[in-house]
Amino acid sequence: MRKNSIKNTRINMEVQRELSEIIRGGIKDPRIHPMTSVIAVEVTPDLKYCKAYISVLGNEDAGKATIEGLKSAEGYVRRELARRVNLRNTPQIKFILDQSIEYGVNMSHLIDEVTKDLHAGEPESDEPLD
Repeated sequence: MRKNSIKNTRINMEVQRELSEIIRGGIKDPRIHPMTSVIAVEVTPDLKYCKAYISVLGNEDAGKATIEGLKSAEGYVRRELARRVNLRNTPQIKFILDQSIEYGVNMSHLIDEVTKDLHAGEPESDEPLD
């Protein structure tokens, strides 16, 4: 099975949906931030390993604490995943903190500041531009 096959894409989507449900409703660890979401999931074609990209709305400490909480609950998460998704093997999950949303918001603020500075430095004229 190729990495980008339709079957592997469908498995990734199913695992992502179930991981989201498990994290949202099943784990009672206080370290896990309530605004945690599963951004993407990559399951290897042999179904033995899984990378779960996690986004946390909050500061960097909340993200690190959430990842630590998820790592400590990995056994429970795998057991629930095996119960909910019918796979030959239940993959070993590696939780990775995804900071791409924060990076995008930061870049957007920087672009806004630069364009504001450019508009402030332009001389105003009443003549239309050709």
